[in-house]
Parts: sequence; C-alpha cells; structure tokens
Amino acid sequence: MFINKAPDGRNNLCGAAVARLRKERGISQRALADQLQLLGLDLDKNAVQRMEAGKRFITDIELLTLARCFGVSVERLYQDWQKTEESCTWVSKREN
Repeated sequence: MFINKAPDGRNNLCGAAVARLRKERGISQRALADQLQLLGLDLDKNAVQRMEAGKRFITDIELLTLARCFGVSVERLYQDWQKTEESCTWVSKREN
C-alpha cells in the first residue's frame, strides 16, 4: 500500500490557498460549500474544512471547480505551496 503525502504530512497541496482565498473574500466554509454545490460539486462545510486543513485529498474535478469558483487559475491554487516548499519532494512510502 502506498501512502502519498506532502512533506509536511498534508493530504493536499492547495488547501491552504483555498482557505486564504476564502478568507480574502470574506465567506464562510458553509458559503463556499454552497457555491461549490451550485457549480455541481456535492461538498459540505466539513469537506471544505478538511480540504483547508490538509486532511482530505482534492480531486482534479474539485480542483478545477475551486479555481472556477474563486476566478483563479489552477496554478494559483498551488502558488502558496510552491512559495513555502521550493525544494520539496513527494514522500511516497510502501507499507509491507
């Protein structure tokens, strides 16, 4: 079994950017979940909280929808991580 995590132990690389963009816009996690539901994603406030905390993987479909919701590029969602982890590499362990 493979365990893929960012070097800081998070399950995603863009959750911090999601939190930052949401806070910059002054909306709650519930309001973001509501907006994402209007765009076709079946997410609730708890899923948004887990994304932002790095405890939940983010699918490519969710990533595209988040970018669309915030009016930014997908690349922008990764910029926060790239700034703090310039020399970072993926940690991939195989459990036997």
